[in-house]
Formats: sequence, structure tokens, C-alpha cells
Amino acid sequence: MGLNLSWPCSQLKEVLGDCSADGSVLVSCTSEKLELLSGLVAQKNMPQENVQLNSGLYAFLFLYTSILGYKPGKAVVTSELPMGSGLGSSASFCVALSGALIALSEGFSLKTKEKKDQFSFRKNDLELISKWAFEGEKIIHGKPSGIDNTVSTFGNMIKFKKELKTTNPMMPLNSTTPLKMLITDTRVGRNTKSLVSSVSERVLRHPDTMSSVFNAINSISDELALLVESPAEYKVEVSEKEEKLKELMQMNQGLLQCIGVSHESIETVVRTTMKEKLVSKLTGAGGGGCVLTFVPTLLSAAVTEKVISELEQCGFRCFMVEVGGPGVQVFPC
Repeated sequence: MGLNLSWPCSQLKEVLGDCSADGSVLVSCTSEKLELLSGLVAQKNMPQENVQLNSGLYAFLFLYTSILGYKPGKAVVTSELPMGSGLGSSASFCVALSGALIALSEGFSLKTKEKKDQFSFRKNDLELISKWAFEGEKIIHGKPSGIDNTVSTFGNMIKFKKELKTTNPMMPLNSTTPLKMLITDTRVGRNTKSLVSSVSERVLRHPDTMSSVFNAINSISDELALLVESPAEYKVEVSEKEEKLKELMQMNQGLLQCIGVSHESIETVVRTTMKEKLVSKLTGAGGGGCVLTFVPTLLSAAVTEKVISELEQCGFRCFMVEVGGPGVQVFPC
């Protein structure tokens, strides 16, 4: 965003008061403190086009002062993730920031990995990072699910089921084969609150039908979880597994369209990729945002480039990712 902001440590202490910063002791941001943080950011007179970043700045100041106190420091933040597109950009920001701050805290040590100048956290430290990041997410989103910060911290894949009250609603999945996805950013903003409200209204109008659709979506999620963890040692097995995954994605997109969260831009991506027999589905809340396209193992680079070119001609932005990668790590400068 090209922003360069600074706050004197003396000013932070004067406004926020004394604090016993300890990265090992989790604290939540009170409404009173949030108001003070808001005042600190308001003094910077942010340009109108960057106002949406304010909540991220509140989270930054909260995490920094809560973990490191008023020690002087400089943080440079860069990101390849588009904001507001359902890819968890705010969670990855909070996780990266929490991890960096905890790595700088007294009493914490990192594990050296095989690669030179690459470090990882111990499990208990990862859990702490995820909890701190969740506190940052609460400042930004109010009531986050905790999925995004968990995936960003621990990596790999997670199965989430909200209604499981008595047990942990998040179950880690270990993918046995790499899953490549083409992410297409439609550049169409979406209003999550409005989309949720629209779905709720449709449920009231068609309770039985919508219940059946939700049950079908749940079945797809359960089957996908089993599929990604199933072994596939040979090319034939991998191809069969990928074909099932494509079918599940296609059915899922159809059901999401049924409940009213698709969008013309999303359907354009679906049609464009289908020309090459590739399957796509929306991600996040829908209504725009980003679309996932599964890239089979044996798909040629030429076909991939052709699809990307067509999507970019539609005004979209594309980038390749691999699902199930590592979580937060430290790479010293």
C-alpha cells in the first residue's frame, strides 16, 4: 500500500499506559483499549482509499505492545494476498506478525531446520502464536471462526464443523498428495454480511430444500476429507483420486450457486476453465472475491498458461498455489 507510519514509544506509553508485556501470557483487547488504539491511528489522517486498513493497524499496535511492550522497533509488512477476497489475508498478517514478535521475545527459542537460515517454532509456541493471531483477528473481524489463523499457523489442511460444541470443531488433515490450485481474483468486492443475510432469508422461505442443500454440502466436505488423506502411490491412483476431487468441487459449486452466493464474475471463471475441462468453485463468502480451479498433476504447462491468459483478458488476476503447505516460519534477514 506504500504506507509509512510511525508512533514514538513515549506516545504509546502515554496513551496506553504501563503494561507488563509478556508474549507467553495471552490477553484480549478490551473495548477501552480499542478506542485508544483507534485514536492513535486517527491521528495519522489516513487517505480515504486506505481507511479499510485501520482495523489492521489497530491489531498491529495491540499485538506489538502486548507482546513486546514499548521496545523500539521497525516492522516492514508485505503481502502477495489480495485483501477482502476470502483468502485469509488478515489472518496471515496477524500470524506473521505474532510469530515475528514472539521470536523476538525474551525466553523464546527457535528450532533450526535443515535449510540454511530457516527456523521453525515448537508446537507449544505455535499454539501461542495462533491464539495471539486470533486476538488480532477479533479486532479486525469481530467474530472470526479461527480457521484462517489456525491454517496460517500450523499449515496443511483443516476440516471445520461449527456446530460441534463439545469437541474441537477443527480437525487437521494430512494430504497424501500435493494439490495444486489456480486462484483467480475476480477483483469484485463482496459484502459478507449482506450475503449471509441473503442466505438466511432463503432458508426462511425454503427451509426443507435449503436444509437438504446444506446436508449435501456437508457430505461433500466429509468425502473430501477422506479423499485427501487416502493413499495414492501410482499415477493411475492419483488420476482416479483427482477425478473424484474434481467431481466434488463441481457439485459443491453447483450447490453454492443454489443457495445464492455465486456471482456473474465467478461463473465467468467457471465457464472459462471448463473449456479445458478444469473445475472451479468459489472460495470464501462468494459474491465475487476469489475462485479456486483444481490443476491436475498431468495438466500441461501450455494449457495452464492458456487458461491464465484467458482469465487475465477478462480483467482477473491469477496465481498458482499448492494446498497443504507449511505454516508460519522464520527467515532471518
